Amino acid sequence: MSLYKRIAALVLSMGFPYSAIASEIRFTDFTRESGIDFKMICGRMPSREILEVNGGGVALFDFDKDGDLDVFFANGATMDAPEQGPGSRLYANRGNGTFEDVTAKAGIDVKRWAMGIAIGDVDSDGWDDIYVTCFGQDVLLRNAGADGTGRFVDMTEKAGIRDNRWSSSAAFGDLDLDGDLDLYVANYLAFDPKNLPDRAGKTFKGVPVMAGPSGLAPEMDILYENVGGGRFRDITREAGIVENTPGYGLGVRMFDYDNDGKLDIFVGNDSTENYLFHNLGKLKFEELGVQAGVAANYEGTTQATMGIALGDVDGNGAPDLFSTNFSSDTNTLHLNLGDGFFDDRTAQFGLGIVSRPFLSWGCGFYDFDLDGDEDLFTASGHVYPETATHQMDTEWGQNVSMYERKEKRFERVTDCGEMFTKKFHGRSVAFGDIDNDGDVDIVMTTLNGPVHVFRNDAPKRERLAVELVGPRGNPRAYGSRVELVAPTGTQRRWITGGGSYQSADAPHAYFGLGGAKPDGSVKIKVTFFDGKTVEKSVDRTTGRLSIHYPAKE
Repeated sequence: MSLYKRIAALVLSMGFPYSAIASEIRFTDFTRESGIDFKMICGRMPSREILEVNGGGVALFDFDKDGDLDVFFANGATMDAPEQGPGSRLYANRGNGTFEDVTAKAGIDVKRWAMGIAIGDVDSDGWDDIYVTCFGQDVLLRNAGADGTGRFVDMTEKAGIRDNRWSSSAAFGDLDLDGDLDLYVANYLAFDPKNLPDRAGKTFKGVPVMAGPSGLAPEMDILYENVGGGRFRDITREAGIVENTPGYGLGVRMFDYDNDGKLDIFVGNDSTENYLFHNLGKLKFEELGVQAGVAANYEGTTQATMGIALGDVDGNGAPDLFSTNFSSDTNTLHLNLGDGFFDDRTAQFGLGIVSRPFLSWGCGFYDFDLDGDEDLFTASGHVYPETATHQMDTEWGQNVSMYERKEKRFERVTDCGEMFTKKFHGRSVAFGDIDNDGDVDIVMTTLNGPVHVFRNDAPKRERLAVELVGPRGNPRAYGSRVELVAPTGTQRRWITGGGSYQSADAPHAYFGLGGAKPDGSVKIKVTFFDGKTVEKSVDRTTGRLSIHYPAKE
């Protein structure tokens, strides 16, 4: 056995590295009490083909506009009936963090193999619609809340959505600042359940495993322009989106990385170079992943890049990128230097070797203990069931991980709740305050297993949740930045299109005020997606705040 494998085996036997310092982060598995009780489907268990390993997504959003977060799950199907799964699910929040299954009542009947979710008001009627990525034809569900029906209507064909490739993640954003939401869809690879790929010679750690993604044909992504009324036009070619070298797309985020007032697009590709599409204006883009330093890690090695998290880790005001990756590799933190370039600082912030045993998916930067800095959560689970029966430096079922921010580094902590000691086949994660107590809760899907709801029991510290109310066409104000200025420093959050992995987080900015002075006010500054700004001084005990897009003068 190699020295590395011996060290890895020791790490595994110790339950993975963790901090000896007691953490104030506390979560309770609230799944049973939440009322969400169903099993996600993605093929069979154990997985034997690549179509069966990615799992389904989750979204947190207020579909009925009653002031609390509801949940939508993109559920899959099976290899023998990929168009006839048990169906995706919509759960309405009763107002206290418990939920009711309203799928049938809402008229939702998505039975095909669903993968991911994007949330956005595509027809500018003020109600959030649902885009569902699928293996096969994607689905666009129009929220008919404005009609008073509380139902969703399938408007896929009417909207001009005709992509039947295997799609993973998607994101909405007003890319041309014309007052409506455009759409980017990340596609994965070509797969035919009736003509399975040859797995001859496919191994992991010397053990035969399923085929892919390497050796299978990657699929081109697609960019849609919203032309009004919820109708879309495919502009992939004319916009300059890469065509000759498609990647295995798994994640996508829209945000303004260089602070030039235009939304850019970051795409996480599995085993191939990541893309960073710099917005040139007028729906034209140039791909700068290599030049900007985010195409690969510091060694120049491409990675799996499943999940994507966004945060200002070093406090320089520019959004940094964190990505989750395969086992025997590290997750990666690309620090935004503020000059259009990123630098891999994974080791500097303590996020390198500690992540090597994990194959991680959904992730997010949030201030879970409300102490004034953002922590990091990742969900993990391997794709190869062979890891359960062969001695390797990883496992099939894996722990979720909490990395608490400790001054200039992150430390993995495990004393945050019973669920941190259990093994899951974790996949997608969505973050938001589902019980309206001001801290950030977690909803996680698993591969061919139950959904989990983790309730945050944060310390009794002041907190502030900021909801932006955007203009017609972009009511969630995707592309905006929210800053909280306190005597102890400035915190920044970005309201982005897209989530960490096949998911959509609550479109709110959450702040912990544990580091602020015990009295007085803090200042909130919002820079909306088009550069307009709003500043407010608020009492630190405000709790929740809505800030509206400035009216025309």
